[in-house]
Amino acid sequence: MKLVQIRPSRSFLPASLRSPRTLVMATLLAGAFCAGAALAQNYTGPSTAGTTAAARYTGPTTVQPTTVKALLANGKDDQNAILRGRIVSHDGGEHYTFDDGTGRIRVEIDAKRFPAGRSIDDKMTVELVGELDKGIRSVEFDVDEVRILP
Repeated sequence: MKLVQIRPSRSFLPASLRSPRTLVMATLLAGAFCAGAALAQNYTGPSTAGTTAAARYTGPTTVQPTTVKALLANGKDDQNAILRGRIVSHDGGEHYTFDDGTGRIRVEIDAKRFPAGRSIDDKMTVELVGELDKGIRSVEFDVDEVRILP
């Protein structure tokens, strides 16, 4: 019995994709993409898309509210904190000035961190949940969640 090797025609491919190395790489990339998509469909852990885990959690917390004055005087870089007061100005982009009566601090708030469907002005009392970002030349409070207080 004589074995005949059948070779598929590659004429439908552009010349740049006809090398065996390119075909192998394309196949590997396509497989990796499909595997990643399948894993993502079953992922149910924490996500940064949409709302944060903190937005859904309503139970007790070990992070106690503090003041701007105390945070600036004693705060450590990446320290979690809760501030209560007012956002008194929009300074451009995602930057705002926050005042709690003891001092002012620059805060960074992504648009998705504001409560959906609610407007906030400089007269409303809010609670900011986030962490202190202490750099060499600047101090900023990165906000994870904005809550409107009564």
